[in-house]
Amino acid sequence: MINRALKTIRQFHGLTQAELASKLSMSKSYLSEIESGKKSVGYDLLERYSEIFDVPVSSLVFFSENIEEAGSIPEKFRNVFAGKILKIMEWVALRDEAKTA
Repeated sequence: MINRALKTIRQFHGLTQAELASKLSMSKSYLSEIESGKKSVGYDLLERYSEIFDVPVSSLVFFSENIEEAGSIPEKFRNVFAGKILKIMEWVALRDEAKTA
């Protein structure tokens, strides 16, 4: 689910909910509700995450689908898996940035 992907990305980058909420111009409680799945995620929010973390929106969606499919994998291994996917996504973003420079 996208909420879990967004939370994992925030955690991977070492941001607290308060720090990210400030960057997103929203309250910490609203971000908490998004990350817990109580509030839905719109495309505009995905675009803001994309800008903050320099990751294409399509990669955010791909990442969330892979987390969801990993349901039978123990959480410890899912977190490692998620971290690896994020590193790959960052590498691709840096590579693409270097190509356009």
